[in-house]
Amino acid sequence: MTGSRPVRIRTVDRRPAHLASLAPVPIRLPLVDDEPPERRDAARNRDALLVACDALISEHGVDDVTMEAVAARAGVGKGTVFRRFESREGLMAAVLNRSETAFQASILSGPPPIGPGAEPMERLLAFGHARIELNLLHRSLIAAAGRAGARSYAAVSFTAMHVRYLLTELGVHGDIPFLATALLAPLEVPILEQQVEIEAMHLPRVLTAWDDLVRRVVAG
Repeated sequence: MTGSRPVRIRTVDRRPAHLASLAPVPIRLPLVDDEPPERRDAARNRDALLVACDALISEHGVDDVTMEAVAARAGVGKGTVFRRFESREGLMAAVLNRSETAFQASILSGPPPIGPGAEPMERLLAFGHARIELNLLHRSLIAAAGRAGARSYAAVSFTAMHVRYLLTELGVHGDIPFLATALLAPLEVPILEQQVEIEAMHLPRVLTAWDDLVRRVVAG
């Protein structure tokens, strides 16, 4: 139509408040559950199966949870579980993914000190403690998930970007991506298993040692 005015499109920054001060990054911060949305009924069925699996893991441990038991607890046929997750590994990976999504949510919008509102050092220490405890809690689940449970690019990128952000807020100098990787490495399951199970380190010692590492990196 002649004489019509061009339409202006306003861009709104919808990042969480604690990330709003960051300069834009080349890629969008990936989240674990960044997948095409499911139909509501499919999502409900999936959630019901994961809740059932979670409950069985709490009651009996990961090793004793079977696809048949999950189907019975959820009130569906075994074939439904296999169609949805393809294998026991796929089911355990989905339970792990659900936990990872909740962990990310606690960082983005949960209460301090892990969530927004605390000082950067408090947040960084709280993040490390939560990650260590979560990985030790879920090490059997991670093993049961096999290759399907290997941390996705989204999960690894999220934690790396978060630690890089906090190091920047703390005024750390040097190669921030490399320093973030150095801080994240001791939080991974193989290293934690070596320390806790083989070297018989108690959890308080592991947490204290990680705190010391963080303070040394921040102090330069």
